[in-house]
Amino acid sequence: MNRIPMALASALLAGVLARFGLQAFSAAQTALPLVVLMLASYVIARRLLPRYAVPVTLVAGVTLAAFKGQMAWSAVSFELAVPVFTAPQFSVSALVSLALPLFVVTMASQNLPGVAVMRATGYDMPVSRLITMTGLATLVLAPFGAFALNFSAITAAICMGPEAHEDPKKRYTAAVSCGAIYTVLGLFGAVVTGLLTAFPKELVAAIAGLALLGSIGNGLAVAVKDESHREAALITFLVTLSGVVVAGIGSAFWGVVAGSLALLVQQYGSRTSD
Repeated sequence: MNRIPMALASALLAGVLARFGLQAFSAAQTALPLVVLMLASYVIARRLLPRYAVPVTLVAGVTLAAFKGQMAWSAVSFELAVPVFTAPQFSVSALVSLALPLFVVTMASQNLPGVAVMRATGYDMPVSRLITMTGLATLVLAPFGAFALNFSAITAAICMGPEAHEDPKKRYTAAVSCGAIYTVLGLFGAVVTGLLTAFPKELVAAIAGLALLGSIGNGLAVAVKDESHREAALITFLVTLSGVVVAGIGSAFWGVVAGSLALLVQQYGSRTSD
């Protein structure tokens, strides 16, 4: 995974995230005032309070949705989540039909974009060691429901981007804060689920897409920077963005395959002509 060229890794990241960006603006078909207000709030907040642009946008969207009576508050229930131990049961059929496909999908659709995020944001991480750590953690926590721990892609793109901190060495604070928030959200899982259900789907789509605009832009900028890799990067981006699924494997994997083949052909032809 570390051998993926930077242009292709950035294009992969942009392709994964761009789908959320498209959904944000597609939501305008059914909730135009809401999306326009959130977009305007985001643009203005990015100018005046760039670090708090997303929370400001969320507050604006929730306020309008509540004013129009679109919030389904009845779906929200306040209760603590309680972990339940599930004894593992091993079988050959489960290994073949569940474990192996889940492993392939996790590697291709999560870990691969996760590595792309690291590469695109300039972090040189020991990928093999990290994958080993996630595997061991999954082995220990699987009986409690954490059966597919993997690299983060979307959350990592936000936490590793310049919006988290101008100094790349201090962006870890965003990840620590995110982990603390996840812990709280885990304890109040029912409340969070209720809130997401209470929000109009257009609001959820819009805030997700707007929150990722910076990461999408950075990914595209790096992807097309090197002219010799530009076409291969665009192929990677478009295949990934397409959402195509072949043999049960998502478009992130096939985007890298298509882009790598294109780059191989282009570079081979260049070396031959030289």
